[in-house]
Amino acid sequence: MRVVQLEVSCGRQSSKTRVVLAPLTRQRSYGNVPQPHAILYYQQRTTKGGLLIAEATGVSDTAEGYKDTPGIWTNEQVEAWKPIVHGVHEKGGIFFCQIWHVGRVSNSRFDGVEIHGAYGYLIDQFLKDQVNDRTDKYGGSLENRCRFALEVVQAVVDEIGADKVGIRLSPFASYSEAPDSNPEALGLYMANALNKFGILYCHVVEPRMVKLGEKFETPYSLRPMRDAFKGTFIVAGGYNREDGNNAISTNYADLVAYGRIFLSNPDLPRRFEIDAPLNKYNRDTFYVPDPVIGYTDYPFLPTDV
Repeated sequence: MRVVQLEVSCGRQSSKTRVVLAPLTRQRSYGNVPQPHAILYYQQRTTKGGLLIAEATGVSDTAEGYKDTPGIWTNEQVEAWKPIVHGVHEKGGIFFCQIWHVGRVSNSRFDGVEIHGAYGYLIDQFLKDQVNDRTDKYGGSLENRCRFALEVVQAVVDEIGADKVGIRLSPFASYSEAPDSNPEALGLYMANALNKFGILYCHVVEPRMVKLGEKFETPYSLRPMRDAFKGTFIVAGGYNREDGNNAISTNYADLVAYGRIFLSNPDLPRRFEIDAPLNKYNRDTFYVPDPVIGYTDYPFLPTDV
């Protein structure tokens, strides 16, 4: 079974490939303004009907935690995003802008918005019981800890409509020292609670983590969340071609998001389709400010392959 060229209905959006570009912070938006070189970067990774999720984008001047990450709180930033979105549309892609606030980590012509509720940033800090020590209605019980995240979802849905909203969650992860004592219960509660909004998708990071080429398996599974959530379910976290095919063939997920290997293989869906070798990514160039090196200079397959 191929990962690509399989149609999935996503509300009013329609993705014709199961391969999704995961949101990847690249730190090349100088002064927090998206730059023209991002047009080529996203266009390179666009396939007709493919879903691209933009790098995490700040919602205010207090939301940023890292140098030269993009924002969307000023008119200048909004205008800078427009040609990027247009470039993706020109190649027939679907573009979602991931919005975030980094919380304690602090130092629309868009097709939709992905709410960043993962990785120990602001929303995740409310969700996780090991860092949320509030004693008001936003702390303590599972229902209370999830209240802020669901209020954010409601606010975004009210602004742009449920069919343009997705959310990313990482209940099993402990980024920024933000773990939870019962991640299975947390993930299942959120999956069920999100159904009342009718949002487009839920994008969840696998319990397993991949670091320096090593896979760390855990006894946890996203199957309960997948079965509970009624919309499109996206999984991410160290997937390769074989893993992705298996996730789709077993109905474990509707779509699979790829990060580092999509970064280094702008034509990843085509490589997966014909089972071609992959470029190796260079971790040293992930966050360098250069507008080309490690950004738009990864090679494509020859056209005759």
